[in-house]
Amino acid sequence: MEIIRFEGAFESFLAQPVKIQYPGQGKKVRSYTPDGLIHFKASLARKPLLYEVKFRENFREKWRELMPAFRAAKSYCEGVGWEFRVFTEVEIRTPFLTNAKFLWPFKDLDADTAMVKALMSKVDDEAITVEALLDQIEEGDRTLFIPPLWNLIANRVIHCDLNQTLSLKSLLWAGSNHP
Repeated sequence: MEIIRFEGAFESFLAQPVKIQYPGQGKKVRSYTPDGLIHFKASLARKPLLYEVKFRENFREKWRELMPAFRAAKSYCEGVGWEFRVFTEVEIRTPFLTNAKFLWPFKDLDADTAMVKALMSKVDDEAITVEALLDQIEEGDRTLFIPPLWNLIANRVIHCDLNQTLSLKSLLWAGSNHP
């Protein structure tokens, strides 16, 4: 959820939105309640995502028990025009999540306009590292420019590959396409 929230791509989120019934052994009816449902912004033209989060170890141990419920969820989603996915810590605990958690507090920072202009004047479509960008700042204490820089990155004004751990060596660029 942190990743989706940071990306700003969702319209709404519902916890445990549906109870899906499916046939169990014999004539027993089973039910399954997925963890959540994400509705994305209309501009993305993306199907709503019904999802389950499991620890990989738990997923492996209970594979046979979980599969009928997951098949039922997939079938349900096909019927209503949604997508179903199962996520584990492998897909969630990534550098992107670490970066999103780090950058989130800077998203609404009221950054100094002069500092923002100074940073933006140094970044263009050619990639530059965080370190090289800060080295080009001529005025005063360069460390004061770090929070406005994180704000610009968090708000996607300055771009970088957030799938890589953010550091002084991270490449930055201003255009929407990586150079």
